[in-house]
Amino acid sequence: MPLTRVAADAFGVLTIGLLALLAALGLFCIFQSVYFRCQIRRGPSFLPLGYFNGPWVTRVALVLITIWWGVGEVARLSFLKQKLFSSLTWQRNICDAYILSNLGFAEPGIFFAFAFLLHGSLQKKELGTLNQRWNWKSMAYTLVFCVPVFSVQAVLVFVVGPRLVRDSNHDLGRRKIAKYFVRTHTPVGDTSVCTYPLLGTIFLGLVDAFLMSYVSYVGSRALSLVINKSLRRRVYLLMLSVLCFLPTRVLLLGFSVLPRPGDAAFEGIVFLSFLTMLSCTAVGILLLVYYPVADSLALRDMGQRDTAAEMVPYDDYYCYEGASLVANRSFRELERNSDTSTKPGSISFRTMIREDQLQQDGAADEIGFSSRSGAHIGSPSPAGSSPSAAMPMLPVKEIPRY
Repeated sequence: MPLTRVAADAFGVLTIGLLALLAALGLFCIFQSVYFRCQIRRGPSFLPLGYFNGPWVTRVALVLITIWWGVGEVARLSFLKQKLFSSLTWQRNICDAYILSNLGFAEPGIFFAFAFLLHGSLQKKELGTLNQRWNWKSMAYTLVFCVPVFSVQAVLVFVVGPRLVRDSNHDLGRRKIAKYFVRTHTPVGDTSVCTYPLLGTIFLGLVDAFLMSYVSYVGSRALSLVINKSLRRRVYLLMLSVLCFLPTRVLLLGFSVLPRPGDAAFEGIVFLSFLTMLSCTAVGILLLVYYPVADSLALRDMGQRDTAAEMVPYDDYYCYEGASLVANRSFRELERNSDTSTKPGSISFRTMIREDQLQQDGAADEIGFSSRSGAHIGSPSPAGSSPSAAMPMLPVKEIPRY
């Protein structure tokens, strides 16, 4: 067996193994989200936390799109195509479908979902943030934004590509253009290796640049409001993963046109580009899907231990020694707002706000509070103190189900 074939098979097996781990993580997150939602609808101890599980549909959609992206990555592997499809025509069709599915839909859809989940934590409660209507609107916007990307990739694959390939038989210059810019597959022995057309990669880079700018904008707004140290680290990690992994993947896909398809160098570059996308997706799922539900369950458990689950505030959260929720009567009664008074939280929840920012014009509108009845996060009451100093929470019956 040639060395290049051994390298391709090794990268293929490693790709399948990593995707299996990612799929297992995604399925566990789906189970966790669905379980939490069922508990919210069944038990009063979970009901006050129903708002925090509001974007569960968007989270599940994010995981499903990620699994779909993984299926496409498995389908492009040469040794699987060779075993499942002996016809080169079928293998070429799979490569075309892979470009449309992953570069035209799955990858933009994943990062649009990232952006919407992060942006949802900054919206007004009065605008319906994190309820079912918000979920369906976010999914609809994701599809709408993916349609132009998918359409451009389809034009490059089915219109521009075949025309240049057909004309390249009589023109050496067009042959080079077709080889680097529009070709989605290259025959190597008895198999057809999927390649990344440079035009499609350039367009994907433009889309990624827009997404990176948007995530940076939303993330910087979140960082300007958040005082929780762990929460800030999570926002930083999400922004860093998007800003580092996305351009790295685009550059690697662009350089993949230089080595000969099927060579060890080509397989190595393609695998590294896959690894960057996998890492960024895994970080996003952990920060935007897994930790929010895990934090909600921790809040519920602390509420049960304190026998105050019905006192959980509706619109904000404050994690203290794992997970407890306390709210003050008004904005001006905040006594402690330093980083040392906070513990881990989740970036999908409402952000915790500094007092000096709340005094600025428009700050209350940014996070959906009113000066008359807004509640914010303050320091937990000392042990044994009366809870009368805190603002009354919403009764359980007034908290809507999701």
